[in-house]
Amino acid sequence: MSSSLARHLAGLLLAVCALPFGAQAAAPQPTHEFTLDNGLKVIVREDHRAPVVVSQVWYKVGSSYETAGQTGLSHALEHMMFKGSRKLGPGEASLVLRDLGAEENAFTSDDYTAYYQVLAADRLGVAFELEADRMASLRLPPEEFVREIEVIKEERRLRTDDKPLGLAYERFKAMAYPASGYSIPTIGWMADLDRMSVQELRHWYETWYVPNNATLVVVGDVSPEAVKALAQRYFGAIPKREVPAAKIPLELAAPGERQITLHLKTQLPTLMMGFNVPGLPTAKNPRDVHALRLIAALLDGGYSARLATRLERGEELVSGAGASYNGYTRGDSLFTISATPNVQTGKTLEQTEAGIWRELRDLQNTAPSAEELARVRAQLIAELVYDRDSISSQATSIGQLETVGLSWKLIDQELAELEAVTPADIQSAAKTYFTRDRLSVAHVLPEEKRDE
Repeated sequence: MSSSLARHLAGLLLAVCALPFGAQAAAPQPTHEFTLDNGLKVIVREDHRAPVVVSQVWYKVGSSYETAGQTGLSHALEHMMFKGSRKLGPGEASLVLRDLGAEENAFTSDDYTAYYQVLAADRLGVAFELEADRMASLRLPPEEFVREIEVIKEERRLRTDDKPLGLAYERFKAMAYPASGYSIPTIGWMADLDRMSVQELRHWYETWYVPNNATLVVVGDVSPEAVKALAQRYFGAIPKREVPAAKIPLELAAPGERQITLHLKTQLPTLMMGFNVPGLPTAKNPRDVHALRLIAALLDGGYSARLATRLERGEELVSGAGASYNGYTRGDSLFTISATPNVQTGKTLEQTEAGIWRELRDLQNTAPSAEELARVRAQLIAELVYDRDSISSQATSIGQLETVGLSWKLIDQELAELEAVTPADIQSAAKTYFTRDRLSVAHVLPEEKRDE
């Protein structure tokens, strides 16, 4: 696609999203929910634009469920789920799907582990049979574990240990969550990977991988009746088991200001700031969550966002800056801001931090104009509308909502919730959450600058 055409299409989409919500929102896709006798929840969303379907199985378990000394179990088990079950040997399920032209993968996070296939709609039963087989009868061969744990350790080295900013963020996150399991890295600490056993994985699997702790999400060219029949056929006989109570990860109300300085193999200094804030399941006022989402977009929503306009191009204080916030977490979340000082103009981490505080205080002291908020909201809604055009994205949004303890129905209410946020809501959220007793700061410096 040419850049001019892309800009034209983006402009059209923004224009559509700038209309009042009721005028531009499409009718929700037909969505159906039912639960098998063994507790497996099934959600079916019809999308008949192409003869394709995405099937996802979500388990309510991730690194925030783990404890000190036993980290990385959820992610390691995700790897081992491809290593054989009662019907098939290691890797054979992937070969079956490859021969069908299907796409498959899996992912683990703080709050969940999910497995998915994208394939022709008339082959959905194959995906169900393979997932049900490993839900009921995973083998976990010791020799496969010995090989796979080394793969996981190498993954950790490549993505974290040998990546200065990845390592810095891991240390920053461990400090930023003093009271909850969100301090645990999803891949696990290396010391725990070194001493992990296949018996621990077997216990983790038997504890959490049960139908009454899972959600099956299907989106695509299907009928709810056909999906229900297939789900009953392949998953219905798997027995339910009691699952431990999973407490919501809650943070301290006012943890106090925390700071860490890291000297790593990086060429440029980096600032990381994070404020302890609620997620949607823990917020007393859900509108705060959507206000924080819009604040992230106000600060870091493209070329015209405040950090880029004021600190980067205006003051030439930073060479780059960003803000992010995920409100769809199982527990309390983190609002993060990162920036690289403009070393060419001699700027420091301390000056950069002061500049970011000026922007945050501006949000606290002065509500954004209705025009600025409308522009930012239009951008955010445009991204959501574009993203939801994908059946995989629809399925992932549904699965994430359900697995963190919310309802899939929020997927069809999200745009209206964003539309309801006012400039006063933005100012109120900034005053409430951008305080020093909620703040964690990391200063990342090049190794050669370290004082001996």
